[in-house]
Amino acid sequence: MTIKIFNGHIITPYRIIRNGTVIIQDGRISEVTEQNIEVADALEIDAKGNYIAPGFIDLHIHGGGGYDFMDGTEEAFLKIAEIHARYGTTAMVPTTLTSEKEDLLKTLDIYETANKKNQLGAQFLGMHLEGPYFAVSQRGAQDPRYIRNPDPAEYEEILAYSSSIARWSAAPELPGAIAFGKRLREKNILAAVAHTDAIYEEVLEAYENGYSLATHLYSAMSGVTRKNAFRYAGTIESAYLLDMDVEIIADGVHLPAPLLKLVYKIKGADKTALITDAMRAAGMPEGDSVLGPLETGLKVIVEDGVAKLPDRSSFAGSVSTADRLVRTMMGMADVSLIDAVRMITATPARIMGVDNRKGSLVSGKDADVLIFDDQINIKTTIVQGRIVYQKL
Repeated sequence: MTIKIFNGHIITPYRIIRNGTVIIQDGRISEVTEQNIEVADALEIDAKGNYIAPGFIDLHIHGGGGYDFMDGTEEAFLKIAEIHARYGTTAMVPTTLTSEKEDLLKTLDIYETANKKNQLGAQFLGMHLEGPYFAVSQRGAQDPRYIRNPDPAEYEEILAYSSSIARWSAAPELPGAIAFGKRLREKNILAAVAHTDAIYEEVLEAYENGYSLATHLYSAMSGVTRKNAFRYAGTIESAYLLDMDVEIIADGVHLPAPLLKLVYKIKGADKTALITDAMRAAGMPEGDSVLGPLETGLKVIVEDGVAKLPDRSSFAGSVSTADRLVRTMMGMADVSLIDAVRMITATPARIMGVDNRKGSLVSGKDADVLIFDDQINIKTTIVQGRIVYQKL
């Protein structure tokens, strides 16, 4: 199918093309132009003066619409992809929770079968294993029963079992974590620091040995600490000091406006990716929910636009959608539309190593395209040339 999208303002990583036209052929972008050119036999979509943007890429997502990737079903994978496509996500990295090895292997199996059937939602870019190699002290809502140190026998078995692992998050200060990071990079898997009490020297060693991303900056990680009266820079300060990429849950709750502004000021749009870290309650009414597997997961309560532990002592996951991230960065952090969009398109595409085919509206790249208004309300979502959601 050939699709012509016209009469819209095209967002590029560095400028906006007013009243432009995007041509899609055979699932790829064939032309981006300032002219309303004639295209024979094309399905024409009038953007009606709205914005035309690259599809949003979510590097870290657990669920939505009442489903979680740890539910153990193909339906969960497919429904999550469909739900989030309504909010502008055209590509995602499905994320696990800390669990037993058998549960991880089962989830990887389901990913591979669901990936072959996924035609109606956001594309999958590989799995993100979040844990189980974490610091118990920074577990957050992760189940402490399954937290453990990196075990070469275990992770080598998992790595050999599936080629669908795209990233893996771990605490770099744990025994064996440096060797683990090296092994991930040998396998071309993105290694990220997460749920960690590491100090600068430990993060530096990890960075030198393959860890290149800070998972949900500020959430479940150390800041400045004191030991025997001496101060030590934590993981947060290390992420700022090192040339490390960061991802942030920009829902306006996990990080308030001053911290959103600080991340943007120091790391900038090119080093900061926006993530939902969404759990199953994303896109659902507030109230009781479950983090992780429906039958055995952690009961949580959703209120104030976020999931909390039942005693309200800690956040237990985000219920954000991708459109909310962009609105939040613009409205609370005073970030321009161009930069806010870049932080959820071009930047995550580079981080995941798919910027040769995703993340910007450039001839030859995948036709992952959005149309949205000035409030970032999604009107149309196109994934690889397929219209998967349309509200125009």
